[in-house]
Amino acid sequence: MKVAVRTLCEFAARRGDLDFRYTPAPSAEEGIAGHQALQARRGYGYKSEYLLSGTCLGLELSGRADLYHPHRNRLEEIKTHRGDVSRIREHQRALHRAQLRAYGALLCRQQQRRSIELSLVYYDASRDKESPLTETAGAGELWLELEALCRLYKDWAEQEEHHREQRDALLKQLRFPFPDFRPRQRALSEAVYKNTMRSGTLLLEAPTGLGKTMGTLFPGLMAMPAAGQDRLYYLTCRNTARQLAVEAIERLRHARKDPGPWPLRTLELVSKDDACEHPDKACHGDSCPLARGFFDRLPDARAEAVQSRTSLTREEVARIAAGHGVCPYFLAQELARWSDVVIADVNRMFDQSALLHGFIRQNGWKAGILVDEAHNLVDRARGMYSGQLEQQRLLQVRKKAPKVLKKALDRTARTWQSMIRERDDDSVEFLDTLPPGLMSSLQGMVSAITDYLVDNPPDQGLQELLFEAVGFIKLAEEFGQHSLCEFRRVGRGRARLAIQNLIPADFLRPRFEAVDSTLLFSATLSPGVYFRDLLGMPDDTSFLALPSPFRADQLQVKFTPGISTRQADREHSLEPIADLIASQYRECPGHYLAFFSSFRYARAVSDALAERAPDIPQRSQQPGMSEQQRQAFLDEFQQTPGKVAFAVLGGVFGEGIDLPGEQLIGAFVATLGLPPFDDWHEILKQRLHRRFGAGQEYTYVIPGLQKVAQAAGRVIRTPDDRGVIWLIDDRFMQPAIKRLLPEWWFSA
Repeated sequence: MKVAVRTLCEFAARRGDLDFRYTPAPSAEEGIAGHQALQARRGYGYKSEYLLSGTCLGLELSGRADLYHPHRNRLEEIKTHRGDVSRIREHQRALHRAQLRAYGALLCRQQQRRSIELSLVYYDASRDKESPLTETAGAGELWLELEALCRLYKDWAEQEEHHREQRDALLKQLRFPFPDFRPRQRALSEAVYKNTMRSGTLLLEAPTGLGKTMGTLFPGLMAMPAAGQDRLYYLTCRNTARQLAVEAIERLRHARKDPGPWPLRTLELVSKDDACEHPDKACHGDSCPLARGFFDRLPDARAEAVQSRTSLTREEVARIAAGHGVCPYFLAQELARWSDVVIADVNRMFDQSALLHGFIRQNGWKAGILVDEAHNLVDRARGMYSGQLEQQRLLQVRKKAPKVLKKALDRTARTWQSMIRERDDDSVEFLDTLPPGLMSSLQGMVSAITDYLVDNPPDQGLQELLFEAVGFIKLAEEFGQHSLCEFRRVGRGRARLAIQNLIPADFLRPRFEAVDSTLLFSATLSPGVYFRDLLGMPDDTSFLALPSPFRADQLQVKFTPGISTRQADREHSLEPIADLIASQYRECPGHYLAFFSSFRYARAVSDALAERAPDIPQRSQQPGMSEQQRQAFLDEFQQTPGKVAFAVLGGVFGEGIDLPGEQLIGAFVATLGLPPFDDWHEILKQRLHRRFGAGQEYTYVIPGLQKVAQAAGRVIRTPDDRGVIWLIDDRFMQPAIKRLLPEWWFSA
């Protein structure tokens, strides 16, 4: 069995507490630069990223040592840090030393050396200072230590090999859990299977009603053994979709004839906020009882989890964690290493420090990814690579900060003042470069705060300021034409500086390159080239649009050639739209959704309807509704008599909700859903035109009409549904606009 040295050490050499206290840490750029600086400094004779491999107790081990000098017989491992080296935690040092000594054992065996000089070099990036811990070790003692680690891992590895054999045997015989496929669902499944087998990348537009969750998971699982895939990741943009995937796996489990064990490990990976048992405590053994001795109790918890007969849902992981006194969130992080299927949010694969992407690279896995509701991925990815600084947060923390932090905070405050100088209140400015002096002041502040928090109790204000600054620094390190820097001043002491990602392709491309097969699917993925370009997908990405299972006679699509919802015409459109809604409701009473581009526009039409047609029952979505209020809003669709429900286009009721049958018999969609024609979007348009030659389409038209298609798609959810869609704006009749709407709406 192949095992990375780092994986081996993380499995067998970790002991003691979880400890995520603030330790002086360099930025990612400093870490890379530190490695490169030391590798260059060593000069002639040193080999960088030296590949080491060997077999120990039947395990095929491999890894890359940072530096090796054959003639000096010296092996070095570099660990960058910031601040006092004594503050590096003991459990971290032990893991670093175990990894270096494992490399030493492999090198001695590979090069037939009797001994080796080992140097664990802690490099302070901020001071350009090396703190080497050097020892000479014999080949025999190193190999005995490596064998001890491998012995701990070997039984687990053999268990994992046996599990893989059982898993693959199960997947080869997997049964579809229903008597037959839905219309078009077989074609969906065949496309997914073929894409996996050819290690392809596919954008799949599969209309509502096909049964996409089962239609993608079933073939994705069936193809894993033949494709030689190690893992399958089902990624979602909404929690409700995650639950549907868990239920689909359970349905597959119950559908098989053999009632024996179910050798398919499925993990539901949730956020820290959802999993944490002690949100008021810090993640280290001196604060949280579930962090104390975590790595000592982890093996037993892990062993129980992998033998579970059901999916490792949030509740199941919490139950196992409670039984062993360990943190459920970090137990789930560990179980993600050993699960065949991981159902998680898209950020676990695509954000800056994505866990699943890290595992793929560390272990060299062949992994397939299935991304549900993928039309959301562009906006989600932009958010992952955007961040902001708030002057107000700094000023609030500065008032109460200890004296030891005053110098660093004052320097950052002066940087803010230099940015504000000569700018008016309520001004917005887009910057081509980051303000001078900003990065050095932020890095100094981060260093000072991290040093302080190491030796002092947690302070929420300092922590929030630290998180904000660290996130901004990471984005600033890679600032370029894919992003925009915006300075906004909204009053004294309330300036904001934001890095807003415009083109996520540059960040996501390595994610797609790392996986074996990719499937992005949604009811609205046209045109495919838009998603390929903005997400950084391979040039040979395929696009497939499956026919809808619904018929055009199920749906009446009506146009309004006499109504314009352009900004200049909004006021004149209120009464005609109100009259249209009233007429439709009187002709066919029932539940309707009326979508508008803003709460203000929706409220204006609602008021006009109340005045001109007080007999028409209505209700409205409100800004900032809680989860309970949203559910209550949805529950009313099951009540009689029906009402006209006003909602915002692109909001929480514009997609991802099912209201079959009489729960929803029609929708009114006013406006094309176009983003505002402001300075920000005009810059986005220019960047996208320069990059892809499609600025207007990629900035305004396509994103807007996707919102329209999603909102109108709430009407027909099953083969028995009937309904009407009113597209309210004369532009909907233009061929270029109509072409981007679902084809089945207009088929004969």
